[in-house]
Amino acid sequence: MQRLYDFLRRHPTGVDGFWALFLFGISLVSETTRQEATGTDSPAVVVPVVLLLCLVIALRRRLPEKMLLLGGALGLAQLVLDVPTTAADFALLVIVYTVAATGARWASRLALGMGLCAATLAQLRWPSAQTGVAGNIALVVFQTVPFALAWVLGDSIRTRRAYFAQLEERAARLEKEREAQAKVAVAAERARIARELHDVVAHNVSVMVVQADGAAYVLDAAPDQAKKALETISSTGRQALAEMRRLLGVLRTGEHQEGGEYVPQPDVEQIEDLVEQCRGSGLPVDFKIEGTPRPLPSGVELTAYRIVQEALTNTRKHGGPDAGASVRLVYFDDGLGLLVEDDGKGAPHELYDEGGADGQGHGLIGMRERVGMVGGTLDAGPRPGGGFRISALLPLKPAP
Repeated sequence: MQRLYDFLRRHPTGVDGFWALFLFGISLVSETTRQEATGTDSPAVVVPVVLLLCLVIALRRRLPEKMLLLGGALGLAQLVLDVPTTAADFALLVIVYTVAATGARWASRLALGMGLCAATLAQLRWPSAQTGVAGNIALVVFQTVPFALAWVLGDSIRTRRAYFAQLEERAARLEKEREAQAKVAVAAERARIARELHDVVAHNVSVMVVQADGAAYVLDAAPDQAKKALETISSTGRQALAEMRRLLGVLRTGEHQEGGEYVPQPDVEQIEDLVEQCRGSGLPVDFKIEGTPRPLPSGVELTAYRIVQEALTNTRKHGGPDAGASVRLVYFDDGLGLLVEDDGKGAPHELYDEGGADGQGHGLIGMRERVGMVGGTLDAGPRPGGGFRISALLPLKPAP
């Protein structure tokens, strides 16, 4: 049955042609029967009128407006030429439904008017002698109802199709919006991973390079110091690998990760470990905490850690051999303040903005993006008398 239904939907004109032939046959049989019952011959134009009415059925879906006009003209011809109604006049009922469902709006309104007038004109042209005025009025109403119902049914079908088309359009639009949002989310996630990788690689690799150079320099003269430097390189490398595994793990959704869990994101408490690591690499860092430490939102903690990490990395890169740094964490009632300063020779502000000496990282641009994501403010620039200062205020709640 489904195959038959699909076949009929693919060949609407063929189906209409079949029903047109069927209606033509019924019309001829009914007209022959009427002739035998009345003993009179039908007008010569009956056959052409019946053929054209059947043509209305055959082409109703391909040319609905034109078939409506043809049907109206045939109805007027029947009135003028005194051609009695036949079974083929059922085509007028069908074309009213078709135009109401698929035709233009003007054609739909015309079909409604024609349908409401058809029964009245027919009753005036061929009044029933056996019934009085009330009977003729009742016949007009009885014959008008099918045309009105056909138009209402067709218009309902039109409204339903328009509603489903609107739903499909809305679903397609929402699907496109979801795809666009997914692309934006992917781009944002890639940018976040790029910032994280920059911070991890820039800091840890610079520490490893400094320690490796120091170990090579004192390898023969001070083996103990060289051993300590190698241990620092080892621990720093493991930390970098752990953080990179956590970052790259988001790109391997669904796969089993070694250890079952990712390494937690850095937080404010790990800033002290970061400072100790910098001290171990030869960079003097003064670290102080003001206010009462308390739990902070994870985004604020990660942002604070990355800002300090980036600032100390830039100090190591651009501060010179005798540079020192200081880190201040200030807990306010409504946020966290950061102040990272160094007294080195520094580098041009534009170089920091480019992300480092090679211009390939994120630098201050990445810091500003991080701070902006949590609704904070960042102030960075050279210090009076030399060095560089980075000051940030991270609110507990993002700005509206």
